[in-house]
Amino acid sequence: MGKPFPWPALVLTAGLATRLQPLSAVRAKAALPVAGEALVLRILRWLKRSGVTRVVLNLHHRAETITREVGDGAAIGLDLRYSWETAILGSAGGPARAIPLLDADRFLIVNGDTLAAVDLNDLAARHVDTNALVTMAAVDGDPRYNGIIADDAGRIRAFGRDPGALHFIGVQAVNAAAFAGVSVETRSETVHGIYPDLIARSPGALRVVRTGVEFFDIGTPRDYLETASTIAAREGKLLDRGLHSTVASDARVDSSILWNQVTVGPGASLIRCVVADGVTVPAGARYEGCSLVATDRGMIAVPF
Repeated sequence: MGKPFPWPALVLTAGLATRLQPLSAVRAKAALPVAGEALVLRILRWLKRSGVTRVVLNLHHRAETITREVGDGAAIGLDLRYSWETAILGSAGGPARAIPLLDADRFLIVNGDTLAAVDLNDLAARHVDTNALVTMAAVDGDPRYNGIIADDAGRIRAFGRDPGALHFIGVQAVNAAAFAGVSVETRSETVHGIYPDLIARSPGALRVVRTGVEFFDIGTPRDYLETASTIAAREGKLLDRGLHSTVASDARVDSSILWNQVTVGPGASLIRCVVADGVTVPAGARYEGCSLVATDRGMIAVPF
């Protein structure tokens, strides 16, 4: 690690993760295990390696599944605090509420559901050099989806579909002033809320930095399994089998993730599945491409 990075970081981990259902009913997205380590820990260790020393996490949905992984941050060597949201405040309201804890005029915002090794020093330098309020890291986009529409100088003009639109990868440098006037009690958003207003009031206030880094976006159960599989293979690890999980000797478990306290019965078969905490897979049961979750009414299996 080089010299300390001068700004704190806010990691957004409060979201409901609706696209991840039914897995998100059991754990917050940031608490998903990825090749032996919770997603949020991977993000925090990357920030630490990049020189960041102070981090705030915002919390709402299944907050306990995140705090039990992170604790007070001491094990990672971070000064870590939590910003609690009784009602979810969104991508603008969440940062506005966290600003007193961040205690900085400039800070990073990092999505808690993406992995992207952005060069933070380069991002910060460009943010300062252009006198921007917001600088977003992005890669080449897909014109079928909404993206960042910017000019050749990197000034963001709008958000939407365009042949040259860029894809935001969940890391941005911001000035606290960008969130001036944003309520800390009601939900509000950035891309679909305050950022277009900032562009209208001050052209050039929002900038984009194009990067070629690889990134992973864990949006759906399929995305999660693919990301975990790719990272496990690269790191020479097996896919996760959680604490106190047992698999019958004649059961088949291929390309699947098992969380904690999972029991796979004799003769059962799991292929490309994610099995959440406390699930018992009955003897002889066969599932492929499913999320398996325990409920009060028994186990449910939802195809990807």
